[in-house]
Amino acid sequence: MLKVLRIITLIVLLVVWFVVGMLVCLARPRHKNNVYYLSRMLNWACWVLGVKVTRIVRDECRTLGSAVYVANHQTNYDIMVLGCVMPGTVSMGKQSLAWIPLFGQVYYLSGNILIDRARSSKAADTIRQVVAKIKQRGISIWMFPEGTRSKGRGLIPFKTGAFHTAIAAKVPLVPIVCSSYAGQIDLNRWDNGEIIVEMLPPVDSQQWTRATVKDCSNTIRALMESKLAELDAKVKKPQ
Repeated sequence: MLKVLRIITLIVLLVVWFVVGMLVCLARPRHKNNVYYLSRMLNWACWVLGVKVTRIVRDECRTLGSAVYVANHQTNYDIMVLGCVMPGTVSMGKQSLAWIPLFGQVYYLSGNILIDRARSSKAADTIRQVVAKIKQRGISIWMFPEGTRSKGRGLIPFKTGAFHTAIAAKVPLVPIVCSSYAGQIDLNRWDNGEIIVEMLPPVDSQQWTRATVKDCSNTIRALMESKLAELDAKVKKPQ
């Protein structure tokens, strides 16, 4: 019964989100703060799921300006758990997202950027365009360097697109780590424990170049892997 009630409530919330989201996006298409406010709405679903999300946002990042935020990617719930961290931030997603009914249209109109990962040359062109948008509009980019959901496998190998973007745009890299929660959420359980999302200190991307981007990726991944182990050790799990 609890699972059914939660599913019904989530459906209602999603319908409201789609309607409000579409109205907001049509009123101010691709505004740099659309994603932030829509993510705050989606975050309400965490309460419905019975999970407490603790977010640790660093004060220096509130006045940081443009940056590239990189986070670990675990499940489809990431959009509810990881959202609403910083205003003025948009994400980069697969071009195929645009074909998802309703969600895809809201995703694009809210200001997110779609890329074709099947064509590396086109992806490189997109990164150049993103760099231009960062400089012109003063936006930040949210990216998942793993490129796909890890589904409980820890941090999987990183792709380098996020790091190329930060280096080319000359903006800081800000790692964000979410404690491991794959398999933690049971719709038939009242208390699904805690998830901790922590923002690490900004890292100056200019200590690397295009030629050393792999070193940049490895350094950030090591920082995130260490923090993930720390968060997993102290997070409150379901009883």
